[in-house]
Amino acid sequence: MATLPTTMRAMMLTGNGGLDKLQWRDDAPVPVPGAGEVLIKVAAASVNNTDINTRIGWYAKTVRGDTGSGAVDGLESGLEGEAVDNSDSSWSGADVNFPRIQGADCCGRIVAVGDGVDPSRIGERVLVRTMQSVPTADDPLAIVTFGADFDGAFADYTKARAEEALPVTSDWSDLELATIPCAYSTAEAMIQRASIGAERVLITGASGGVGSAAVQLAHRRGATLSAMTSPDKAEAVRALGATHIIGRDDPIPDRGFDAIIDLVGGPRWPALLEGLCAGGRYVTSGAIAGPIVELDLRTLYLRDLTLFGSTHQPDRALSDVIGYIEAGEISPQIAATYDLTELRAAQEAFLSKSHVGKIAITVAPG
Repeated sequence: MATLPTTMRAMMLTGNGGLDKLQWRDDAPVPVPGAGEVLIKVAAASVNNTDINTRIGWYAKTVRGDTGSGAVDGLESGLEGEAVDNSDSSWSGADVNFPRIQGADCCGRIVAVGDGVDPSRIGERVLVRTMQSVPTADDPLAIVTFGADFDGAFADYTKARAEEALPVTSDWSDLELATIPCAYSTAEAMIQRASIGAERVLITGASGGVGSAAVQLAHRRGATLSAMTSPDKAEAVRALGATHIIGRDDPIPDRGFDAIIDLVGGPRWPALLEGLCAGGRYVTSGAIAGPIVELDLRTLYLRDLTLFGSTHQPDRALSDVIGYIEAGEISPQIAATYDLTELRAAQEAFLSKSHVGKIAITVAPG
């Protein structure tokens, strides 16, 4: 086996704030896999909302604005002018320890293993679960997040628990596969949580990473899909499986849907519930237009609605998505590609929201 280096290139997040908090290093220590862990040479990653939200501290309860607020320069303050810090700014609600190597998506190959891991895994091409279950007696849904609670894929090497690195056999490129773990497992978990099937479904934020994944994943289940997006992205979203397009400011049909997959939240949220038929289900895993919404409880109980939050994922979520890839049932959606050294520019492009699908990041040099 080739001798591994002791230092590597990495994009370090040095604290909560703007893009200036992303600092390039070429002398970061290569992680050493502990017992039950694998070391992965990262080939590719991609950009996700969670990378930016963690950077600016958006998950902190003091923050009430949309996810674009402060995404470039950082958040000035949260609720009632309180300072935004890292006290509860990860998905799990724990502190983010800086410096942190972000990168919620990872495609790479195992190059070393820790004690207790079969050495035959060296050489495997793998995807790493983003949301990883760490259940306790007090919290059976507890998770930790790759690239937030511990270092992720914006570096030449990363490590993970062996069971969180899933083998994949596919003719997709590393860049294509790297767009999958965070967005597609999030979408798949939402669909499984709300038991989406062959019914009328509305998907908001349908051009983004999770939204476009949800369109494909709901389409393969036979859903009749309405997708909320801007007119210039309509044809691209239709190509993924949407039947109807609803503009971001268009009226939402009253009682027009059996289920809604929402990634937007914000001021239009009450209209989404009005769009559900009696017995309808609503599931969310994001709030890019703002996390604070108004709920008319009469709509909730008079229509017998069910509301689902979706962060914890069953282990099968990413495994199932890998199965869909290997069966040729879904296709990759790369809007643009940047090198890891260009991560700031990649996040700026991501924040422009002018793309459909994912922005991929090349990590392996050459």
